[in-house]
Amino acid sequence: MNTKLIASSLIAGAALALAPLAGYAADTKEDTSHMSKTEKVKDYVNDSTITTKVKAELAKDKQVSASKIKVETDHGVVKLTGNAATKEEADKAATIAQGTKGVASVDNEIKVGGATSKY
Repeated sequence: MNTKLIASSLIAGAALALAPLAGYAADTKEDTSHMSKTEKVKDYVNDSTITTKVKAELAKDKQVSASKIKVETDHGVVKLTGNAATKEEADKAATIAQGTKGVASVDNEIKVGGATSKY
């Protein structure tokens, strides 16, 4: 009898503890319910690795001012923002990003000739 009571209490407690997580998951933009925790972590690590590689390649290039270009990656899609002195510089940054291993596509939102922000 006590075993059934303890088991029921544990199940009820676990359900109450996990309820906020279920609400959070329902509010997220993307349905990742089909992904395991390992897949989610790998996806995050892959995006971080891609971002780092793109930033390194931009820093190597003499035509691109890497300090003025922000790089973000989400599921292999690289988003470039910031400022470039010329259209050629912005295009070169996009070409470098696209040529980086693991990049699925590039969303180039670099502004040309705009005001530069100070960091």
